[in-house]
Amino acid sequence: MFDSVLMVCAGNICRSPTAEYVLKSKLTDKNITITSAGLTALVAKPADAMAQKIALSHGVVMENHQGQQLSSQLIASNSVILVMEQRHLNDVHSRYPEARGKTFLLGKWINNAEIPDPYRQSQEAFEHVYALIDSACSAWQKYL
Repeated sequence: MFDSVLMVCAGNICRSPTAEYVLKSKLTDKNITITSAGLTALVAKPADAMAQKIALSHGVVMENHQGQQLSSQLIASNSVILVMEQRHLNDVHSRYPEARGKTFLLGKWINNAEIPDPYRQSQEAFEHVYALIDSACSAWQKYL
């Protein structure tokens, strides 16, 4: 059984924190640690204001989030790593070969869907991304 999940995107202020907090809200009955990080993180920055607004409209609070950089230590200390896009998967495997076998697309169970980056885009883009993340997290529930 898995005891920890790491969500990874680029900047760690839009997609991965949203996925982190959405999955936490879905797995309250399980003893699984869920965190997030970025390949090119905006370290110590809060989640994007629009990402927070959309999440809050769904009852998900992300106000305590602070961006953090992906590291070897984070790779080693997590059972499963979920990324937003195929290029993130390739990047993680290239930088951290030890992550092979435990790194997957967040959208794996929804037809290997990639989660596009809504950064600096419209509210509709953030709502679309939230819906994809919510669906993907729901699909992962039975495997965690």
